[in-house]
Amino acid sequence: MGPKCGSAFRPTCGPEGRPTNAWGFSLIELLAVLVILSVLAAAAMPLASLAAKHIKEQELRYDLRQMREAMDAYKRAGDEGRILRKVGESGYPKRLEALAEGVEDTRDPNKAKIYFLRDIPTDPFAPEGVMGAESWVKRSYASSAKEPREGEDVFDVHSGSKEVGLNGIPYDKW
Repeated sequence: MGPKCGSAFRPTCGPEGRPTNAWGFSLIELLAVLVILSVLAAAAMPLASLAAKHIKEQELRYDLRQMREAMDAYKRAGDEGRILRKVGESGYPKRLEALAEGVEDTRDPNKAKIYFLRDIPTDPFAPEGVMGAESWVKRSYASSAKEPREGEDVFDVHSGSKEVGLNGIPYDKW
């Protein structure tokens, strides 16, 4: 014969004092588990938003590096005589889009184009709906680093966001 009703091995009894096979959790045990899960979820939310911001920052660093390298490659091509330019020009592209649209190689007999970027990336911190070259703040060669402004060419770009990065530096200063 099995254990008696009310013992540690068979805590529940059915009608007429017969043992049952019903095992379960009390309401208090279920509430305690729900409270623990909600505390863990609340702790994880800030970490998730922090991770998302970190990913956008990595994307911003990568995009800035690619575009700056492309602008420098454009300038080198001009210095080497592969891109036609007028006397007195800085040698940097007049428009950011020229890096992706390509420019004619003056040394190539077939007049092939030189491409510096596949596409102009979008600033990851730009407002919704702003894409490509319009998402970046451009700096002319003639402007100072302390007071960047647009001009006849595109010497540098930076984010237009006023948010501060995880490193404490505003994105528009990267």
